[in-house]
Amino acid sequence: MMELERKWWTLIAVSVAIFMLLLDITVVNVALPSIQHALHSDFQDLQWVVDAYSLTLAAFLLTGGALADLFGRRLLFTTGLVVFTASSAVCGLSTTPLMLNLARGVQGVGGALMFATSLALIAQAFQGRERGTAFGVFGAVTGAAVAAGPLIGGVLTSAIGWEWIFFVNIPIGVAAVALTLSKVQESRDPNATGVDWAGLVTFSGALFLLVFALVRGNGLGWGSTEIVAMLTGSVVLLALFIVAERLQERPMLDLSLFKVPAFVGANLVAFTLSSSAFAMFLYLTLYIQDVLHYSPLQAGLRFLPTTLLMFFVAPISGKLSVRVPIRLLLGVGLLFVSGGLLAMTLITPTSGWTALIPGFVLQGIGVGLINPPLASAAVGVVPPARSGMASGANSTFRQVGIATGIAALGAIFQAELGGGGGAAGEAAVQHATHAQFVDAFTSILQIGSGIALLGALGAFALVRSRDFVSSYAPEGATAPVTPEQADQSGPSGREPLVAGAGEHR
Repeated sequence: MMELERKWWTLIAVSVAIFMLLLDITVVNVALPSIQHALHSDFQDLQWVVDAYSLTLAAFLLTGGALADLFGRRLLFTTGLVVFTASSAVCGLSTTPLMLNLARGVQGVGGALMFATSLALIAQAFQGRERGTAFGVFGAVTGAAVAAGPLIGGVLTSAIGWEWIFFVNIPIGVAAVALTLSKVQESRDPNATGVDWAGLVTFSGALFLLVFALVRGNGLGWGSTEIVAMLTGSVVLLALFIVAERLQERPMLDLSLFKVPAFVGANLVAFTLSSSAFAMFLYLTLYIQDVLHYSPLQAGLRFLPTTLLMFFVAPISGKLSVRVPIRLLLGVGLLFVSGGLLAMTLITPTSGWTALIPGFVLQGIGVGLINPPLASAAVGVVPPARSGMASGANSTFRQVGIATGIAALGAIFQAELGGGGGAAGEAAVQHATHAQFVDAFTSILQIGSGIALLGALGAFALVRSRDFVSSYAPEGATAPVTPEQADQSGPSGREPLVAGAGEHR
């Protein structure tokens, strides 16, 4: 009975922490126009409010997973909570865009440690059918956070100021730390070794240069020496990252996993979902508040068709994930997302917000279908001892999708408004007419729809039930183990997979 209680306490602790983390993202989206006016931010500053967080989150996720396997998942999860909570306080106290964005970067480090260990803690605590239920609850919590974020953000921003969207994290963070330390069991990979510093430096450097080039490309000119140098440096560092991972005995990202189609598919889904649906929230918020002139609270209420459907569909999808092929849930979900974004392109300069409702509904159903099975697939193709790394990898692809999606869509958005360079580009965004904004907005909606469609095709083609290891396979599915997964303790330092796994070789 005590063990049963402990596993559910683990789910509660992880859910509370992730609720706070996701609440912060959606709260920030609604508050961006208020932050822009209060801190005298330009369009690029607004992009960095989101991207500074996404960049460090993505850069440290893989390292966070490796550190969790080495030092303990509960320890790293708790550390992430403390860092996230403290930096939230600094965000609320910020007086300049630079101070806010630097604090958001630190917040991303804390978020990385939490994200990298969250799925691993759940996977360690639950087995079989209960794991599907747990992931369903986790998906419902993510939906609830997304649903509550715009409303809470609207109330706080309208009533007492944008600073309180960050201060609200402090009591939640303190409660989550206390719950984790008292109720969550520690777990680690007994064969884990040191930290992959070469991988951390090369990967984070490549990502930073790429996003910085995308954000600054219109202003500096895409053919300028600075932008060409940053893009070239990003490619070089990414190549060095791949070399570094291949040469190390225990890399933070085991590249052999990319030989498993389901692993590739799960991460493709994570990237395309984030770079389409979630990256679009920034531009939807600007449209609803700056073009349609709704207050933060009114904007939050208008996101409810999407957010409530995410909340209600997620637990259903979680239960289905142990009964139907995961590829079906992921692929169909992304088709809904693609259709939702495409439906929003029907808006005209004279449309009211209700023209967005069909797209909001389709997108909410799609994201709700995707989140629980994606969480299961993220850790389902690796041995339980390596679940920290797999969880970190999938979350990395999510955050890379958000960071690059916002930056790339922002570059196209500015160019469509007719202000390609520097201050002209920023002025174009701030002073565009209703018709200009709608034209630019529908262009990036079409691109987002295409990205989601690409992800759907990848899910159908790559996410195969037979790639899942025995203890994670959907009910009734055979799950042969690949040679890379079947390594026993030896040169790679991996432990055996699960009892009985050898019979599937």
